[in-house]
Amino acid sequence: MFNSLSERLSQTFKQITGQAKLTEENIKSSLREVRMALLEADVALPVVKAFVDAVKERAVGQEVSQALNPGQQFLKIVQSELEHVMGDVNEALDLKTQPPAIVLMAGLQGAGKTTTSAKLAKFLQEREKKKVMVVSADVYRPAAIKQLETLANEVGALFFPSDISQKPEAIVKDAVVAAKKQAVDVLLVDTAGRLAVDEAMMAEITMLHKAVNPIETLFVVDAMTGQDAANTAKAFNEALPLTGVVLTKADGDARGGAALSVRHITGKPIKFLGMGEKTDALEPFHPDRIASRILDMGDVLSLIEEVERKVDKQKAEKLATKIKKGKSFDLEDFRDQIKQMDNMGGLMGMMDKMPGMGQMAQAATQIQGAEKQFGQMGAIIDSMTPYERRMPDKINGSRKKRIAKGSGTQIQDINRLLKQHKQMAKMMKKVGKKGGMQKMMRGMGGMMGGGQGGMPPGGGLPPGLGGGKLPF
Repeated sequence: MFNSLSERLSQTFKQITGQAKLTEENIKSSLREVRMALLEADVALPVVKAFVDAVKERAVGQEVSQALNPGQQFLKIVQSELEHVMGDVNEALDLKTQPPAIVLMAGLQGAGKTTTSAKLAKFLQEREKKKVMVVSADVYRPAAIKQLETLANEVGALFFPSDISQKPEAIVKDAVVAAKKQAVDVLLVDTAGRLAVDEAMMAEITMLHKAVNPIETLFVVDAMTGQDAANTAKAFNEALPLTGVVLTKADGDARGGAALSVRHITGKPIKFLGMGEKTDALEPFHPDRIASRILDMGDVLSLIEEVERKVDKQKAEKLATKIKKGKSFDLEDFRDQIKQMDNMGGLMGMMDKMPGMGQMAQAATQIQGAEKQFGQMGAIIDSMTPYERRMPDKINGSRKKRIAKGSGTQIQDINRLLKQHKQMAKMMKKVGKKGGMQKMMRGMGGMMGGGQGGMPPGGGLPPGLGGGKLPF
């Protein structure tokens, strides 16, 4: 997300470094570049104008503090204004009401309302410890009700059944009665969408809103539609008292125009970002963290929270104990590590939150290659017997042929995996010994020097994990 915008802005800030003072003259070209970068990112024109004017007003004439150079001072101003245009702080759902707190999901067809309803149910159950029920009032798309039922079962939420022969208003009223009987904390109402904003749809959803009086009315919109997302949100906001916006498919939005336009145009906060297909791919929208990502300064806080939430602590402790006891790091352990990384959104999902990644196009390409290698490794290990995973040294030529056939790979792929595993097992062994961490770091330093099968000079992923030099 924001890849092209990050790259353009990074180049802009380099140009202003070295000046003794920020003046209208020496920031003129930088502001022009910022304006162009935002327009190319499909940010709405009124938002661009207001943003650039605000940056200019704050930047011109400001003395550079002793600890900062002009480029950093300008960057700080831009970051502050980016946060402001997106809403300053995260605005959580307001669920303080007599249960059930009703959340109405609105939006166009194909925006991802049904999937987002399931994601939000999972989020509220796991992070807010709420008892959640979902109901579909979409009687126009036959598969919608069944889709929500399947997703509700997947995330462990209660599902209130409905039928296409029923009236949407009757469905929702019955769901509220059922939610009260079952002591539900939050009732999520998935509504019908249309291909475009039309009077019939608006009349129906307005009627639904009056019938249940939800505490939250969320507009679900596809981030990839750019500033059109903001304009559609504005149209809905004129018909409905929206309380917030959920931007879906944000992981596929390389420009970021919607994220930067919605708050300014609608006056409503973005509350969540949908960052993938999985039911746990929903992130609270933090303007300060998003601004940091845009300016290529990373989002380490979100990364730490993700690690805390998604890493299997029991498995991690079990592996640590195993290594300390001097037992070997086998292929089952290796497979667990690959799965843990996949749960974190893969290498790319993790690196996207690291500072400086926007300037590393080469790194991004190689990480994508590495992720493909990880997928292949998982398939290879899954094709092995439990004995082979525990005793990789016993894998002979005939076993390699069978594993290659079962995983759809070549024997050289098996050899590469075994070599990579051996390197990792050696490192793990060093960690388990006294002073092991220092020894392991020295060992990694040796690998980075370009030993056979190790990391090439300048650092990078081992050949078995994507190969080639990385610029970090």
